[in-house]
Amino acid sequence: MVQAWYMDDSADDPRLPHRAQPDRPVGLEQLRTLGVLYWKLDADKYENDPELEKIRRERNYSWMDVITICKDKLPNYEEKIKMFFEEHLHLDEEIRYILEGSGYFDVRDKEDRWIRISMEKGDMITLPAGIYHRFTLDEKIQGNSHSS
Repeated sequence: MVQAWYMDDSADDPRLPHRAQPDRPVGLEQLRTLGVLYWKLDADKYENDPELEKIRRERNYSWMDVITICKDKLPNYEEKIKMFFEEHLHLDEEIRYILEGSGYFDVRDKEDRWIRISMEKGDMITLPAGIYHRFTLDEKIQGNSHSS
């Protein structure tokens, strides 16, 4: 099950959990009030998963792209990681589905406080249009990449 929490204000490595002290967990219902929806799917069969197809049909998702975020496979890896962690928003709903590995999506609540959503293989979220967000990998070694 996905975990989410309010973040601390530390400027340390973004790949750390950054849990506020005391811990302030955020449940799926609170995420839903922000327009963030969550599903747990079988990432090993994403290419022909009937549950994913049903979600795509119901929500009118017509295309997808797959991005691999690891040093060995993503050109300009360091620049891309910095870019993904820059706070931004989209004019359309954004769908993110973790097929392998793990990372954090941070979203702002209605009071501009950061909520960190810890995602791993099989987790899928949708972010509504206009919500400020960012992404970073976590501390776990991703794919073929090596921490330095």
